[in-house]
Amino acid sequence: MRLAKELNIAILDSNPALKLTVHFNKDGVPHPRVSTVTPATISFFKEVGAWEYVEKQRHAYFNQMQVWDYSGLGYTRYHSRDVGKDYLGCVVENKLLCDSLLSRLQNLDFKKTIHTCRLISMEFPSQGDPTTTDTEQAHMMSGSPGVVPSGNTVEQIRHGSSIKLVLSDGSSLFAKLVVGADGAKSLVREMAGLTTTSWNYPQNAVICTVEHSVENNCAWQRFLPSGPIALLPIGDKFSNIVWTMSPEEASIHKSMSRDDFVKAVNYALDYGYGSHPQSKFINGFMHRISSISGQNMASMEEHFQLPPKVTDLVSERMTFPLSLRHAREYVSKRVVLIGDAAHAVHPLAGQGVNLGFSDAAALAKVIDQGLLVGYDIGEVSLLKKYEKERKIANMTMMGILELFQKAYSVDLGPLNVLRAAAFHGAQFIAPLKRNIVSYAMGDQKWPLFT
Repeated sequence: MRLAKELNIAILDSNPALKLTVHFNKDGVPHPRVSTVTPATISFFKEVGAWEYVEKQRHAYFNQMQVWDYSGLGYTRYHSRDVGKDYLGCVVENKLLCDSLLSRLQNLDFKKTIHTCRLISMEFPSQGDPTTTDTEQAHMMSGSPGVVPSGNTVEQIRHGSSIKLVLSDGSSLFAKLVVGADGAKSLVREMAGLTTTSWNYPQNAVICTVEHSVENNCAWQRFLPSGPIALLPIGDKFSNIVWTMSPEEASIHKSMSRDDFVKAVNYALDYGYGSHPQSKFINGFMHRISSISGQNMASMEEHFQLPPKVTDLVSERMTFPLSLRHAREYVSKRVVLIGDAAHAVHPLAGQGVNLGFSDAAALAKVIDQGLLVGYDIGEVSLLKKYEKERKIANMTMMGILELFQKAYSVDLGPLNVLRAAAFHGAQFIAPLKRNIVSYAMGDQKWPLFT
């Protein structure tokens, strides 16, 4: 991104913290809002120089994961050794991810201005406006409400084809490219007239921070009749809970006493709703299936385990509705969408934030390539290269998550057996297991045998 560093950047974000000195309190109780970042996302953070800030603060690498079904018919375990890696992912508080990027941004030596105000409107150039030949200017930062490459002077812009952005403080900016990274309710997307396909799930997510008597070093997820519950390590003896359930159940679980909530979590992660997967049946099944694949992996020999007991609730409980949303187009003239502005997915696999950072990395690469050959970075023909790469990848992941969500929204005997067979296949067929792990880690683009 050597050429992109020469661009003039304007970042729009109404959060006043953007202009403050970054300071993350690693000694307090972990915040409920966390992300599970994949090795691919970690590599991106290292590339931009932000990961070293994360590593100085609280975070939790994990090298094991267990997923199981409430029916007691199936489970699967994954280990980073299955693919020759040190870890499967890392759980990081969202505030720390933002602070690490902001810290890096503040220390980078390039032309940038930060506007802590809101975007009011965008005025698009008429079709007849000529395109300026001045050096194109752009950059992006995933997760900020908007990143706007600003032009040189108003006089030059008047003779070009830049977008005028009107801000809430009364000022205006002119941009060769507007990057909408402003979330699922994106104003940039709305103002650019980019439409979406979307629907709401009949589910809410309850998130919070809990404590154990021992340290948790594994990511756990159990599929329940109302939706999955995940227990994610966050460092020390803390874990994060992401529990999907109906809105009515979410309201009850948010308002119940602390002790009752802890009991409910332990019930959901233990014998609640069904028995544990039966080891005797699975052991015999394992040897028959693994002999077919002709391969063995570390996690194929591991038995079903119980997650550590939760001893206390140490944060507020937060709830939010779940939905799926996908922009039909990611780009238009001088506008491009990344992250949740382009796609919002079900949180059952924790992949939403990773898709967003993959968008940012892909867009940066396309812009840099465009600058190298003298392209206008706001041209649709250039931006479509980004869209082509990311739309296929995002829709593939969305399809997989939607399949899981639908498969576990019905409690029916024959379907339960099919789900159990899928778990056994993921546990005992080595090539399948290896591809699932590599895809989830972001090491390969497609989910099966690439």
